[in-house]
Amino acid sequence: MQTTVNIEGHCDPQFRTVEDAFRQNFDAHDEVGAAVSVLIDGETVVDLWGGHMDAARTRPWERDTIVNVWSTTKGIVATCAHRLVDQGLLDLDAPVAKYWPEFSQAGKERLPVRYLLSHQAGLPAIREPLPPGSAFRWGVMTEALAKETPWWEPGTKHGYHAFTWGWLVGEVIRRVTGVSVGTYFRKEIGQPLGLDFHIGLAAEHDARTAEIIPADPPQSGETNFVMEMLRDPQSMPFKVLANPPDLFTPGVVNTREWRAAEIPAANGHGNARAVARLYGALARGGELDGADGRAARVLSAQAIERATVGQAYGRDEVMGLRLRTALGFVLTSPDATLGPNPRGFGHSGAGGSLGFADPDARVGFGYAMNRMIQEDTLTDPRWAPLIDAVYASL
Repeated sequence: MQTTVNIEGHCDPQFRTVEDAFRQNFDAHDEVGAAVSVLIDGETVVDLWGGHMDAARTRPWERDTIVNVWSTTKGIVATCAHRLVDQGLLDLDAPVAKYWPEFSQAGKERLPVRYLLSHQAGLPAIREPLPPGSAFRWGVMTEALAKETPWWEPGTKHGYHAFTWGWLVGEVIRRVTGVSVGTYFRKEIGQPLGLDFHIGLAAEHDARTAEIIPADPPQSGETNFVMEMLRDPQSMPFKVLANPPDLFTPGVVNTREWRAAEIPAANGHGNARAVARLYGALARGGELDGADGRAARVLSAQAIERATVGQAYGRDEVMGLRLRTALGFVLTSPDATLGPNPRGFGHSGAGGSLGFADPDARVGFGYAMNRMIQEDTLTDPRWAPLIDAVYASL
């Protein structure tokens, strides 16, 4: 266990208990490297980082360290899709095939865009085994999904599209805009807001990218929902995580190939500051001071309200957890707690990262780390003390 850690950054005195909780995580949960950032009504009150970028604890976590945040990326991509709706370029109720004609195969000609965002499309996995390397080839993945038959009647159930969500929503964005989702995000949201976040990471950033440290395997007799998903190699949940095989290859997340690819459900690289700033904008009606000091609008208030209307609730067909899904965001629920207020929305990432907005308290929250922890829910034990400290300080 680590007994001392150097915490750097800024913390408003009113929120000193957040720093205390952040420091305590290094002892209580053997945190290696992490960052937490909080905005209240657009103002940064917490921006802290500490620990190390690598498992050997030889490289300190710096202010500009970035890390793969896994599915926290989904909230970023969902924001891109809703921006297109705001711009009048995308209709959530239109068939996906309107924008992506090849998608009309296998009975999907009337499947609406909203089912892609809400995990109701029935396309969480691809049945036919794909060869290694497929995850890094956009056209291979989108062609396979266009051909795929839904695993359930779209709209009747919901199941977490852990990886396929990114290619499905990302291809619609690409068809509408003519550019990749990473490019659209960078030009429309990332640069205007000054967000250090990347979907498709250039090699020049490798030196400041933290090493992802995988979760420890369960102890004898223990299990979790991920282990249950991998129990049967012929099952749909297994294929969600392991087809193509690149998705679950040990160490792949630390390779140049993974970082360079655009895998919009899972391989966004950024820091807690960037995530908190995006959600900080969404928590206050969609606007925040941009990189040039002028107000930058991400989404309209109407778009945020539309994006966060619950679409499905109950047992998830893939993970077996009880989730409340909106249109690309997860709503606070017992298995995914996003603060005390019922209108909290955001997205977590495998192993522990998190971003969320609370429009009632006008809170934007971001947390990123490199040591993964696998719990049997989507709530990480490192969040609770941080979130509790934020709300106790308001």
